[in-house]
Amino acid sequence: MTVSRIVCSVEELRTLFLFEKLAPDQLQWLCDKGRVEITEPGVVYHEGEPATCFYVLLDGSLVLSRRVGADDVEVNRTSQRGVYAGAFQAYLGDRVPQIYNNTLRVTEPSRFFVLSAEHFAELMSEWFPMPVHLLEGLFFGSRSTKQAIGQRERLLALGSLSAGLTHELGNPAAAALRATATLRERVAGMRHKLGLIAASDPFDRATLEALIKLQEKAVEKTCGAEHLSPLETSDREDEVADWLEERGIAAGWDLAPTFVQAGLDTGWLEEVEATAGARTLDGAVRWLNYTVETELLMNEIEDSVNRIDGLVGAARQYSHLDRAPYQVVDVHELLESTLHMLSGKLGANVRVVKDFDRELPRLPAYPGELNQVWTNLIDNAVAAMEGTGTLTVRTFRDHEQAVIEFRDTGPGIAPEIRDRIFEPFFTTKPVGQGTGLGLDISWRIVVNKHHGDLQAESVPGDTRFLVRLPLTQPRPEPDQQSGDGRQQPGAQQSDQQQPDAQQSRTQQHQEEQA
Repeated sequence: MTVSRIVCSVEELRTLFLFEKLAPDQLQWLCDKGRVEITEPGVVYHEGEPATCFYVLLDGSLVLSRRVGADDVEVNRTSQRGVYAGAFQAYLGDRVPQIYNNTLRVTEPSRFFVLSAEHFAELMSEWFPMPVHLLEGLFFGSRSTKQAIGQRERLLALGSLSAGLTHELGNPAAAALRATATLRERVAGMRHKLGLIAASDPFDRATLEALIKLQEKAVEKTCGAEHLSPLETSDREDEVADWLEERGIAAGWDLAPTFVQAGLDTGWLEEVEATAGARTLDGAVRWLNYTVETELLMNEIEDSVNRIDGLVGAARQYSHLDRAPYQVVDVHELLESTLHMLSGKLGANVRVVKDFDRELPRLPAYPGELNQVWTNLIDNAVAAMEGTGTLTVRTFRDHEQAVIEFRDTGPGIAPEIRDRIFEPFFTTKPVGQGTGLGLDISWRIVVNKHHGDLQAESVPGDTRFLVRLPLTQPRPEPDQQSGDGRQQPGAQQSDQQQPDAQQSRTQQHQEEQA
């Protein structure tokens, strides 16, 4: 880029809306401390570089862009005299990172009035002390408010998840306790029955060995029992009960469900009859029934414990308490853990469809914060559908980006508010049911922290939020992180300088503040 300097004109500065109210000595100070540069087409500064200068357009045309994933997204293009860019928050000093948050380039030979960041900070502090204090209060107060309410948003989500997790853990825990109590009774009954058999009708050695083999066979069939429909189960139970009653075994209808659940039919019972003989069939059948029932109860306990272990694992995966915050992760693991954690909240009337591209490579990310994004988007989808509908979570690759799509069958986003959904504190939920920060936080996590993109597409019955994440990116430097974990581009950071989804709500401000 070619730059040449020319003489600064006090009279020309006076014609700019930015300086028209300044006194003559102030305008002269600007000319003495600043300079006028003619810049040939090309890049003036790059996003992420130290913010060293404040630029005011005198004539020409400029373009501002931001890096989103692998793309440069244009956020403003203007030829309006007096628009400014660069280090316009230098007066905040080292309380914010002083770096350019966008890339500035010119498309034709252009003239700028250029003032160093140090002189701009001096100008603001000495000429406008009261406005500077007001601006500082507004800037830091707004940021603190957002952080506080954002923390409340996260705590509310955590509370909701904790309540759901407690409920989900309670069911398998109660089932395991019931099964354990019943198992203790059945084991005692099995010991008692075996004692009666041994005392009254002792089996010969060969018969006893054959019954033990049948017992082992019953255990094996219990582990691999086929799944029957309710009608098939009822027919099989009637068949087994009739077989037992025909042979004089009382309360066959009480024994039949256990045998059928274990996958045992009349064919297996005939093997028992052939082995035990008619005289001892009743005792053998009841002893084997105890065996089958204890195995089923142990399976139930195992399933319950596995369910608890899965929930605890999902909670660990969701929160990533046992991992460093920045990881190369499988996005599907994050989605699965979030859906697992939210399963209780989704309800029985929300159908979840997972359309995952398992060939999608692992990507660098802050998994705990991405899980917060998934939670916000899923929660909004369920709320939009009022608890009834289909939620589709889809992943696919688009060049060097991973795309995660959340689709719901709700009524859609009204056109008149579509451009406002990413604004902080904007919500359509009733008072007390939403802070209006869920999508704002999600946008900042995806765009600012992961250099990705978050967009919304909506028609009645089909609303989609698409999260785009780069598959490769350098690890952010620690000094680019603010206290709440979000990247702050420093002197150039502004809620009004966000591309794509928020561009429409910022156009008026950007026309004045390039």
